[in-house]
Amino acid sequence: MYFPEYRPRRLRASGVLRDMVRETTLTVNDLIYPMFAIYGNGVKNEITSMPGQYQISVDNLAGEAEAIAKLGIPAVILFGLPETKDDAASGAHAEDGIVQQAIRAIKKAVPELLVITDVCLCEYMSHGHCGVIRGNEILNDVSLELLAKTAASHAEAGADMVAPSDMMDGRVAAIRAALDRDGYDNTPIMAYSAKYASSFYGPFREAADSAPAFGDRRSYQMDPANALEAMREISLDVDEGADIIMVKPALSYMDIIAAARSEFDYPLAAYNVSGEYSMVKAAAQKGWVDERKITMEILLSLKRAGADLILTYHAKDAAKWLREEGV
Repeated sequence: MYFPEYRPRRLRASGVLRDMVRETTLTVNDLIYPMFAIYGNGVKNEITSMPGQYQISVDNLAGEAEAIAKLGIPAVILFGLPETKDDAASGAHAEDGIVQQAIRAIKKAVPELLVITDVCLCEYMSHGHCGVIRGNEILNDVSLELLAKTAASHAEAGADMVAPSDMMDGRVAAIRAALDRDGYDNTPIMAYSAKYASSFYGPFREAADSAPAFGDRRSYQMDPANALEAMREISLDVDEGADIIMVKPALSYMDIIAAARSEFDYPLAAYNVSGEYSMVKAAAQKGWVDERKITMEILLSLKRAGADLILTYHAKDAAKWLREEGV
């Protein structure tokens, strides 16, 4: 029987060989852990649709941040739940806003932990949309001023990086100008550049109390059918001053991640979103999948597709498992 000279199985024969020729490596330095800050004292509310994830009051954030840092996770991204909402997103840019307080608490407790802040208005708007509204229309240019003001307030509170997720046209340029004007020219922007109007965000809307009161977000978030448009969106953010670009969601959008990696020589993040996390958790609780194996396969696949950084609710578990594997 004839065999070719090259037999791929030769390099799969042992764990040592497989490790030596492995093309993609996942490490704890690739991970960013999302956190939800809420008002109150001693609060740690588990999010029903996201087992193992919590809304945490500011007084408890220091301990949580210390635990995250001990796992070797280098960065967190903060979301905030305000006490009250209005039609001007006042809590988003308030000096004593929930995210601003959370930033200070974390940086005081763990100065070396990189604190990234999500910059959006949906959690703070009474209507739950990501911009100012007139009737049922989301106003793009009017919203930019509020987004820029919010980003600058985060930087003033001590944020190491800001991450606009609203998908308003021109928001990266507006935020860059505001940061530079206020003396935060060294604060980088991680832009949610290709953010799709996805059904995978469902559990997040419980976590952040950010469901829109009417309609949906398809007039500003991207159509899941479009790939070429994602490249245009990313190109605009790069031209406006984004330092890191992002694709969101991740698991069903690995083609977009791969295309972005091929086209743009910029650090690339992927957001492994709430619905992706919750599906794994639900299947694991049923005993239908091995949670550890499937989680690590998903995260490795995102790296293989081209992501440099992965925002994931699995970060703490993944960090523990990587430590056990000696990575």
